[in-house]
Amino acid sequence: MTTKPVLQTGSSGSRLGDSPVPGGIDELWERRAELTTADHAPRQSVLEALDLLDSGAATVAAVDPATDEVVVDEWARRAILLSFRLFEVEESEAGPFRYRDRLPLKRRFDGVRVVPGAIARFGSHVARGAVLMPSFINVGAYVGPGSMIDTWATVGSCAQVGANVHLSGGAGLGGVLEPVGAVPVVVEDDAFIGSRSMIVEGARVERGAKLGAGVLLTGNTRVFDAESGQELPKGRAPSWSLCVGSMRMRTFPGGEFGTPCLLVVRRLREGETLDKLRLDSLFREHGGAS
Repeated sequence: MTTKPVLQTGSSGSRLGDSPVPGGIDELWERRAELTTADHAPRQSVLEALDLLDSGAATVAAVDPATDEVVVDEWARRAILLSFRLFEVEESEAGPFRYRDRLPLKRRFDGVRVVPGAIARFGSHVARGAVLMPSFINVGAYVGPGSMIDTWATVGSCAQVGANVHLSGGAGLGGVLEPVGAVPVVVEDDAFIGSRSMIVEGARVERGAKLGAGVLLTGNTRVFDAESGQELPKGRAPSWSLCVGSMRMRTFPGGEFGTPCLLVVRRLREGETLDKLRLDSLFREHGGAS
């Protein structure tokens, strides 16, 4: 077994250090077409790899502080995909509820508050101090310390959530396992995602950004600064900013239509905290429901 550095996603939710990388996953991936549920040794290798993700010793992706780019550990994503080929479909129970799946439910919740109705799959990690309301966390996802995953919110496969994040009711972070090279959704430390918002297709919410309700942010969503009109990098809610969903008019052969965009309506001071009432007031002020 070798080691490699795990990158850091933010100052308060650091994952910087040496993380074990299981040997053999890449070799199994190359011959995945011939693998079956009868292959016990490969299944054990994949189980050990998923356990690293489940414990938080390894992560699928993180932000490289040197380049400010999201870096993906492909071995981790390959291990998840291999599990669907190698693991048997088995029944499991949680209280009166019955499940039938290739992956068991997560059992490791050290220091985490888990409200009845919350579901997390084995191979996801939830750090100490996090709170899970009735919600769903998929395999490969990471939820940082102190974060709140609110009612009916979804953290998709391999999505990465930093520390002290609030994912409001009904909000969804898209998952990604394939194709190779696809970047997961990343929500950095101290961010707020408004209710019923959707962050998908490798979009990124940078540290301290606050998104109003109903925001749709994809990897190709255009982002504009309301004060200057400047266009900012696509698919990224800038750090320490207040953002709402908006429309930008475009002319097509059939007429003029509005296309979704993200509007940065206010810049926040680095480290600025806003209580719920103040945040609601700001979103209403700028035409975004909270």
